[in-house]
Amino acid sequence: MPQRRVTVASKVGLHARPAALVAKTAAAQPVPVTIAKDGGDPVPAGSLLSLMTLAAGHGDEVVIAAEGDGAEAAVDAVAELVASDLDA
Repeated sequence: MPQRRVTVASKVGLHARPAALVAKTAAAQPVPVTIAKDGGDPVPAGSLLSLMTLAAGHGDEVVIAAEGDGAEAAVDAVAELVASDLDA
């Protein structure tokens, strides 16, 4: 199962606008993508509510994972967003 560990770059964390962008990208992938705070349970990255309740703040490390055909590209797409400052 491909996975990547990334640091949340947005100043507000995965809240509101950044979470919506991540959820939209994750939901558009051909495989389910999950995200988890370090040591926590994974939640569906394509669910805005799940991302908001994850409470991942600026500087928190998260693990993004997916399984199936296209999983590597799906993980990369979501990881790139999480590692970007989406507040700008």
